[in-house]
Parts: sequence; C-alpha cells; structure tokens
Amino acid sequence: MNNLIVYCEIEDGIIADVSLELLTKGRTLANKLNCKLEALVIGHNLDGVEKQVFPYGADTVYTVDDKRLYPYTSLPHTSVLVNLFKEIKPQICLMGATSIGRDLGPRVSSSLHSGLTADCTSLEIGPHEDKKEGKSYENLLYQIRPAFGGNIVATIVNPECRPQMATVREGVMKKEIVSPTYQGEVVKLEVSKYVSDTDFVVEVIERQMEKSKVNIKGAPIIIAGGYGMGSKENFKLLYDLAATIGGEVGASRAAVDAGFAEHERQIGQTGVTVRPKLYIACGISGQIQHIAGMQESSMIIAINSDPNAPINTIADYVITGTVEDVLPKMIKYYKKNSK
Repeated sequence: MNNLIVYCEIEDGIIADVSLELLTKGRTLANKLNCKLEALVIGHNLDGVEKQVFPYGADTVYTVDDKRLYPYTSLPHTSVLVNLFKEIKPQICLMGATSIGRDLGPRVSSSLHSGLTADCTSLEIGPHEDKKEGKSYENLLYQIRPAFGGNIVATIVNPECRPQMATVREGVMKKEIVSPTYQGEVVKLEVSKYVSDTDFVVEVIERQMEKSKVNIKGAPIIIAGGYGMGSKENFKLLYDLAATIGGEVGASRAAVDAGFAEHERQIGQTGVTVRPKLYIACGISGQIQHIAGMQESSMIIAINSDPNAPINTIADYVITGTVEDVLPKMIKYYKKNSK
C-alpha cells in the first residue's frame, strides 16, 4: 500500500504529544507523497481513541486492543509492527525517540532489514542520485540529524529498503490540528493474527512512574545556562532571574555534565526541545546540539563574554559581558521598571 504510518504511544488513554507532533509532520509528508497517513495504536480499552488521532489528519487508524498489550512490553509490540508492516508495506514509519521508541524502533528495523535513523531534527521529501550505481530515486525521506559530535548536519537516505524509519524527539516538530472534523477509517486488528502467545512471556506485575517536577517544555520564558556559567553557585543567578520574570531554568549538556544543573533541565539534541516566547542563553557557546533544541524560540537573547560565540548568530539580541555582571543588573532593572 506504500503509505506513511506513525506508531502512536498511549499512556492512561491519552496519545503522547510526540506522536501527535509526528502525525502533524506526517500529514505534510503524506501530502507531498500523495499517499495516506496512517496511525497505529496498541494497548487496552482503545474504544474512541481515534477521536484523538483523526483531527491531526490520519486517514486510517489501526488499533490492536488487548489487556496484555498495556503497559508496553517489547516482544508483543514488535510482533504487531513487524507482521503488520509485512502485510501493508508502508514506505515510511515514524515514532518518537522516547524510551519506548528507542526500544521498539531498532527491533522492528532489524527484523525487516530496513535501517533506522535516530533522533532526527528534520524530515523532508526529495530526490537522490546514486552516482556510483548510476541510479536516481524520487520521493525519498530525508532523515536529517547532527552527526560526528554535532560538527555536521547529516542528511540520511534509505533508497532501497522499506520502510524508511526514523525517530524524532518530543518538541522537535510542531503539533497542529488539521481539522477538528477530519474523519478517517478505523481498522481493528485481531491480536492473535499478529502476536503469538509466547510473545507475552514477560508480564508487568507492578509499574510505578514518577512524573517530572520540572515543566521546562511548556515554559513561555526560559533562562538557560551553559558551561560558561562557571559553577553551580552561579546558576543561582539564573534561578533569581527566573523567579523575577516568571521563567524556568534550563541548561546545556556541558552544564549538566559539569554538575551545574539536573539532567531534566537539559535542552538540546540529547535533552528536550523547547519553543518559548523568550529564551535567554547565559554562558552558552551554541554548539549545534544545543541550538537544535531551542532555535524555534520566538526571541533569543544571548549573554556571553565571547563576542564571536556561535549562539550570537541566531540570537535576536546579544549582550557581551560576564553573567556575574549582566544578570544582577537585569534583575535590578526589571524589578525597578515593573513596579
């Protein structure tokens, strides 16, 4: 059938944001390919789940409903995807770069010998010419992501094997409803046709999940610190500014690795992707991995002692100076002018 399919993660009956973001992007890609956008939901008590998916442009929603399929375990979910894909032969499969996607994606691609590009920052459709083989291809999925430690941005294509598979982190793509009244077809799959009883060898006896106390992804204002902050103590300046202007504190990977901030505050290719109205980058040089996680911010202010820092090239405003000097002044003048 050669359509585009998105594996939708579900938790407590709610489709994950990353899956809805991929459906949004998938709708755009499917339009370019002139094919259908399909979604696959695996779990339990899935009646009506299509109402969450159809508004994002899905033409077909496959559901596999069985109490043994929730919560996620590797073998049965892998079997569903592998056997379904052998049947419907999608040309593209997208899934979130989550703990589930990172487990499921490689298993499926390995079984189908299809290849997989992880942690993509962009997905496009385009042609490819293999000069060595003398072949030309049309409408391939461009799987775009930083490579070689972030020194280059690689565009990866998979000319021959199908499906073309990619994982994307939450927040990288925008989530947009196509139409609240968009309607498609629901296809309920019979579990026994796709999963054998031996796949249920692992049973989840007890499951505990602690939700993150930091809501950095949804913050309208983010004050982020990098290795240039110098110390964990200096990070207190960021918390002071955040408390003053109503923002949340983020960090670059270098700052997290140095112990200046917790990992849940990490922004970038190996952290979270954010789109705040205001992003203040303090002591952040601006490596490509970090920029990938915040470049969609509406306004970017860079505070750095290095006037040639890469972050300055994407910033709307640049303040050259040390954070110890600049941040206290920002706090002082904001308080003074907000009375």
